[in-house]
Amino acid sequence: MRRCRTRMQRVRVRPGGGLSLRRPRPAAKAALAAICLWASPLSAATIVVPAGGDLHMALTNARPGDTIALARGETYVGNFTLPQKDGAQYITITTEGPDTVAENERMTPEAARQLAKLRSPNNQSVIQTASGAQHWRLALLELQGAASGSGTDQILALGSSGPSQNAVAQVPRDLVVDRCYIHGDSLVGAKRCVALDSAATTVTGSYISDCKRIGQDAQAIAGFNGPGPFTVSNNYLEGSGENIMFGGADPAIPNLVPADIRITGNLISKPVSWRNERWTVKNLVELKNARRVTISHNIIQFNWSGGQSGVGVLFTVRNQDGGCPWCQVEDVVFEYNLLQHAGGGFSILGFDDNHPSQQTRNITIRNNVLADIDEKNWGGNGYAFLLVGGARDITIDHNTIVQEHAHGVVLADGPRVLGLSFTNNVARHNDYGIMGSDHSPGADTISAYFPAAEIVANVIADGDPARYPRGNRFPSSAEFRAQFVSYETGDYRLVPTSAWKRAGSDGEDLGASPVIAAGLPKDPRSSRPQP
Repeated sequence: MRRCRTRMQRVRVRPGGGLSLRRPRPAAKAALAAICLWASPLSAATIVVPAGGDLHMALTNARPGDTIALARGETYVGNFTLPQKDGAQYITITTEGPDTVAENERMTPEAARQLAKLRSPNNQSVIQTASGAQHWRLALLELQGAASGSGTDQILALGSSGPSQNAVAQVPRDLVVDRCYIHGDSLVGAKRCVALDSAATTVTGSYISDCKRIGQDAQAIAGFNGPGPFTVSNNYLEGSGENIMFGGADPAIPNLVPADIRITGNLISKPVSWRNERWTVKNLVELKNARRVTISHNIIQFNWSGGQSGVGVLFTVRNQDGGCPWCQVEDVVFEYNLLQHAGGGFSILGFDDNHPSQQTRNITIRNNVLADIDEKNWGGNGYAFLLVGGARDITIDHNTIVQEHAHGVVLADGPRVLGLSFTNNVARHNDYGIMGSDHSPGADTISAYFPAAEIVANVIADGDPARYPRGNRFPSSAEFRAQFVSYETGDYRLVPTSAWKRAGSDGEDLGASPVIAAGLPKDPRSSRPQP
């Protein structure tokens, strides 16, 4: 029977350098030996780095499968690099002791008070990866940007967006960020809290905040030069420019498009208090170069006109600096989200209007609630959808759209949009309904901008039936509001007696699915807590 070599020991990194070993007790060795009779070869150790210990040495000496345990509540100041190591077992860096937040839950600033803290002393990353680094896991840590100057440029840099990473073989991969508190300084902020220029990377259960700059875009998460796949799930994400963004700088790797991206179950929000501060505010979610993206079951909220017009979600292809003619936004599904409190809903751009790009295509926006998309409350023009520059194959289906003050529902400009399907949505017409530049609302715009479009089974309250295709409904605003369980409190399920039930072109209720129309589970962090 095959036996395994074990390294069941605790290695302590002494202050000032050097290692000491804590060997297991005899009973523990006997138990492990019994397990090893059946196990494949295994090697694992816990490397304890106490306050004042040498974390650089621990990172250098760690082997696949090891855990680096940092002292609870202590601060480690420096710029640390995760080196490249062979092997398929994760090396975990974590806080010693019991978990402050259980698996599959989300970190909070309150729970983070007990975590080990890593702080950058300058504008460089507190943690970065070496070329080709793989199988690193950061769990239950607090990562802090610098409190001096303009803060840290990138607090956690997974991969590089620069020319030093110009081949896929150099891209760090198999990286996990789990239940961490990552934040800029409350006064000076940070330009980017997490940079995803990597492959096979997961960010989950984390609280990422104070990612903010004056006069520059800042993001909680941004990725430019990594192929993916990426999973971003169950996080609080706070950024002044864009809370989360893919694309926006030309990738150094030729023909690279970040792909296979899942953004699920997050609270994506800006503090409303920022309206009285100077941070540059633009959008909540933006894709400039991305492919095969699913954005689902998120609360996405609070965006106003400032650095831009206040639109919440942008699918706007950009060959940002002229070196990425292959850049494209395609195959995006946005569903089961609550998008609320913004000066506009979506902006979809067909081609970059500054440099050559590929065409934005295959965008599906389905089963979402857009609430308080309102020009009076948040600036902008209040349109739910801006379709600009000739994107194609756009499906907008089963959305519930609430705009008390808005120019209209859809605004079109530039080349025609081929392959538009606008079905089973409920909205108020407001001033212009479906409107295109230099055209009148309704049929004139539809024939000019959306040839052969499918526009059917929608509710356009207060609209003029003579201006729109047959097969749509045009109740009054009072009738519109009366269809919902509680319009005033945001419960947009249809009342049992509504004529809109099972009235969709697919036999389903008009508007968003009852699951999302009832509102996503209330999150205690929907208004940002103070750390």
